[in-house]
Amino acid sequence: MIKYIFPLTLAAVAFTSCKKEGCTDETALNYNEEAKKDDGSCTYFTLNVPATYAFTDGTNSTVNYSGQTERLNQLTEMTTYMKTGTTTVLSYAALTDMFANTGGNGAGNFTFTSTKKLMDKCMTSDTAMFIDYMDSLAIASQSFASTASDGQAGVLTSGTSTYLFAANGIEYTQLIEKGLMGAVFMYQATNVYFGADEMNVDNSSAVDPSSGEYYTAMEHHWDEAFGYFGVPVDFPANTAGIRFWGKYCNTRDAQLGCNAIMMDGFKRGRAAITQDALDLRDDEILNITKMWEKISAAQAVAYLESAKTNFGIDNAKFLHELSEAYAFILCLKYLPVDIRVISYSQIVDLLDNTIGNDFWQVTQTDLTNAINTLNGIYSF
Repeated sequence: MIKYIFPLTLAAVAFTSCKKEGCTDETALNYNEEAKKDDGSCTYFTLNVPATYAFTDGTNSTVNYSGQTERLNQLTEMTTYMKTGTTTVLSYAALTDMFANTGGNGAGNFTFTSTKKLMDKCMTSDTAMFIDYMDSLAIASQSFASTASDGQAGVLTSGTSTYLFAANGIEYTQLIEKGLMGAVFMYQATNVYFGADEMNVDNSSAVDPSSGEYYTAMEHHWDEAFGYFGVPVDFPANTAGIRFWGKYCNTRDAQLGCNAIMMDGFKRGRAAITQDALDLRDDEILNITKMWEKISAAQAVAYLESAKTNFGIDNAKFLHELSEAYAFILCLKYLPVDIRVISYSQIVDLLDNTIGNDFWQVTQTDLTNAINTLNGIYSF
C-alpha cells in the first residue's frame, strides 16, 4: 500500500512519500489509511495535480465534457423560457420539447443544435414527475395577468422581482430548474459516472487518438462528472460563468469551505485515474459526493430560513424561497443511497408532511421543524 501526498500549493507540483513504518511525513492533505499496514518496505509514489482542471498526454488535452456543457446550456435556455411565464402564457409542448430536445433544437426553442437530451439522462423514475411539473407551470401561466392568492394562480412581485405561482403557491419554475439540477446533473455525476459501471472501464489506453479522443474511457467518465458541476477549469480562483451547482457551491463556501473541497477533489481524482491510483480516486468520489450533499442540504436550510423571515410579510419572497428550499431537499434523493446521510424516508417526510403540497398552508412551525430536522441530520 502507498501513502499519497498531494501538493498544497496552487502550482502543479510532484510529491513523493515513503510508506515505511516510522516515516512521519504527516503534511499530506489526504492519504491512504491502508498505508499504515506496511510490511516495512518503503514505496514511493508521486501524484501530479495540475493547478487547474487541465490534463494532457504530454501534447494533447485529454479532457472532454462537451455533452455536459450542452445539457447545462439546455437547462439555462429552458429556465429563461420558464421565467417568461410572468408575462405570457407558456406552452406545455415547448417545455416538453426542450426537455426531450425534439428535433435536435428543442423543436426550435433552443438557440443551438445538439444531439444531447436532458430527459434521457434524468433519473428514469422521476421523468414523469417533471413532465407533470411542466404541465402545472403551463397551466399557472394562463393566469399571469392575475394576482396570486390562496387557491388562485398568478403573479406576485417583491421589489424588482416577479414570480409566477400556481394555485397551491408553488413556483414550478424552481422545482423544474433545481429539480433537474438534481435528477440530471447530480444524479448522473454521483450515481452514474462515479458508479461501478463507469469507474471499472478500461484505463490502459486512449479511446481513439485518431479521432481526437486522447483520453481513456475512465478519464472521460470522470470529466463528464466534472462537467455537470458547472464551473470553469480554474475555479474557485475564477468564478466567472459559474452556474447551477457551481453557483450554489460558491454561495455556501463561507459556511462549508466547499469550493476547495469540490475542485481539489475533482482534480486529485482525475490525476489519480491518470496515474492509476484507483483507491485514491475512490477516496475523492466519497469526498465530492458527501460535500455535494451538504451543499444541497445547506442551501435548503438557507432558503427555509429566508422563507421564515418573509412569512406573513412578503408572500412573493416567502413562496419563492420555500419553492427553492423544497427543490433542494428533493435533490437529496438523487445522491447514492449508500453514501448520502439523509434517508429516503426522511426526505419524503420533509417534502410530503412537514412542507406538503399547498404552500399557502405552510406555517412558521412547519418551517422551524424543517430547519431543525436538516440541521440535526447534517450537524449544521
